[in-house]
Amino acid sequence: MFDIGFSELLLIGIVALVVFGPEELPRVARTVGHLLGKMRRYVADVKSDISREMEASEMKTLVADVQESARSLQASINEQAQAFQAELSAGAAAVEQEVKALAEPVVQEPLPPAETQAVAVVLEQVPAETVAAESDLFASSEPTPPPERDDSQLDLFGMPVEPVKVHKG
Repeated sequence: MFDIGFSELLLIGIVALVVFGPEELPRVARTVGHLLGKMRRYVADVKSDISREMEASEMKTLVADVQESARSLQASINEQAQAFQAELSAGAAAVEQEVKALAEPVVQEPLPPAETQAVAVVLEQVPAETVAAESDLFASSEPTPPPERDDSQLDLFGMPVEPVKVHKG
């Protein structure tokens, strides 16, 4: 730090011995040692304060960067949401127009006599037994029973079953 060699330290020691004397020299050396220790602690504290401030400033810039990226992400999401909402509104308007167009009463023109006769001919060709059999299928008043429960199958949508505890004895 001060670039002091051994010969220079020896010279300082001899001068201190002459100036303070052999009785006062140990007390002066202790005092100088304490002062040097305090100075080193003070320098270490200053270094740690400076490094903390640098870290704090780095953290502030990091926080600012994160906030800026969050703002840009939020703006991007808002733009996407507005575009989606506009597209959805346009689609809803188109569907609404289609529904209105389909909901308008349709005036049905009577079939021409040639088509009416063709339908009557087709109906005459269908046997009455087929019509009766099909009407019996739909006319049965008995509800169909639910399928039998198979205990070997897992119930995926029911309540969870408590695990069986096995006691070793």
